[in-house]
Amino acid sequence: MKISKILLLTISVLTLNSCYAKQKSTQSIVEKSLKFSTEQSMILYRSIEKMPDKLPRTMNSDGGLVTSNDKWWTSGFFPGTLWYLYQYSNDEKVKSAAREITQRVKKQQYTTDNHDVGFMINCSFGNAYKLAALAPDKAVIINAARSLSTRFNVKIGCIKSWDKKEWEYPVIIDNMMNLELLCEATRLSGDSSFYKIAVSHADTTLKYHYRPDGSAYHVVNYDTITGGAKAKFNHQGAFDESTWARGQGWGLYGYTMMYRETGKKEYLNHAIKIANLLINYPNLPEDKIPYWDFNAPNIPNELKDASAGAIMASALIELSTFVPKDLSAKYLSIAEQQIRSLSSDKYLAKKGKNAGFILKHSVGFMAKDSEVDAPLTYADYYYVEAMLRYKNLLNATDDK
Repeated sequence: MKISKILLLTISVLTLNSCYAKQKSTQSIVEKSLKFSTEQSMILYRSIEKMPDKLPRTMNSDGGLVTSNDKWWTSGFFPGTLWYLYQYSNDEKVKSAAREITQRVKKQQYTTDNHDVGFMINCSFGNAYKLAALAPDKAVIINAARSLSTRFNVKIGCIKSWDKKEWEYPVIIDNMMNLELLCEATRLSGDSSFYKIAVSHADTTLKYHYRPDGSAYHVVNYDTITGGAKAKFNHQGAFDESTWARGQGWGLYGYTMMYRETGKKEYLNHAIKIANLLINYPNLPEDKIPYWDFNAPNIPNELKDASAGAIMASALIELSTFVPKDLSAKYLSIAEQQIRSLSSDKYLAKKGKNAGFILKHSVGFMAKDSEVDAPLTYADYYYVEAMLRYKNLLNATDDK
């Protein structure tokens, strides 16, 4: 009996030491990768500094930079990445770059023809306000929430994603990510209508978007007369009943964030359900960076999606702060593996290469052969966010 207790104690100590060593190693990787990300992102900034109204989007097949205007849905991610890197570096040059690039998306506060105003404004001006707290940035966030709210239908209970003629009222799982803007706007303005819309959208999405196993469809087309779902499908997935990787990441991140904002246990429980599905998925690769679709037909000869891995890692780190210790350790361990993988030579660019982007090997829209096996601004954004969350979490633990 005594020997068994000693053996168990020894195993426990060894396990704790192993976890501690892994965390210290990951901390070192994070510091190195954040430093590189700062240098690389400033290279990218300088490449567009004298290109008014342009923002980085991806890289073409010849290795050249592809830009967009402020109307493209990803326009807010590079400004947001710069703000995160200013938070890390406290470098005034990075802050100046972040401020200048953020202004390039300012007029999107008035966008009412799509749901992406949340991505555009919350990632850019939202991060700016958190770090600088300037009144003009606050006004932009509130205006953007008003614009986004115009797309809400009370009968359906959701914000309309696209104005596409072939669908009556399409709502995509990505739209969960835009709810943070509404919650922030309520906090800044005192107007609870924004918060109520966010909760309604999350509740309706939970009801109609998800399958029993916790996986999500990409698109639900709603009936504006009955308020119910007319059709469910995967616009960007391998097939309608497949598990499109980035969409699962949006859902995991979105419900974790909505639990943080509301304290509603059903959101936490759903985030846990999604997380458990993904981390235990038979097709999740050893390096924990998902294939672009968990059910893509030619696995293991399918492309990985670094953006899905980065979103998932960032979400898991936050989710680990809301769950019991054993589950927390499991989620954090997977996120650590994802950060380590993304920080390896396989995914991390060389300085000055990759058109200035941080990560390689993301998949935008496979069916349209658009931004396939390419760098993407949102992959960089959530990768940097994941590393900062990890760094801040361990620092907070060390301070206790």
